[in-house]
Amino acid sequence: MKIINQSKNTLLADKAVIACTPLARMRGLLGRAELKLGEALILKPCNSVHTFFMRFAIDVLFLDKNNRVNKIISVMKPFCISGIYLRSHSAIELPAGMIKSSLTTQGDTLLLE
Repeated sequence: MKIINQSKNTLLADKAVIACTPLARMRGLLGRAELKLGEALILKPCNSVHTFFMRFAIDVLFLDKNNRVNKIISVMKPFCISGIYLRSHSAIELPAGMIKSSLTTQGDTLLLE
């Protein structure tokens, strides 16, 4: 699956995977050594994430039901927890630095295809 920032016309990931079951969301990226460029994990539904027991930092985008970015967390380090964003319907976990390099900002609309 691809994730495209329609507002900026940039590609965020071309190897995205959706975690939409409770078990898949709970497992998330645990056990992985890294998240490579082009990879992403889409957590649906999701309004909060953690990086407990992870070995690497990630970028996180929280999206509303219209896939509009309503919260950004850049370079979330291991063993952290995000806030709870009640207006968020899903979250996208990306390699650290991807938000900055793609110029993604709050209010941008993403296309998941």
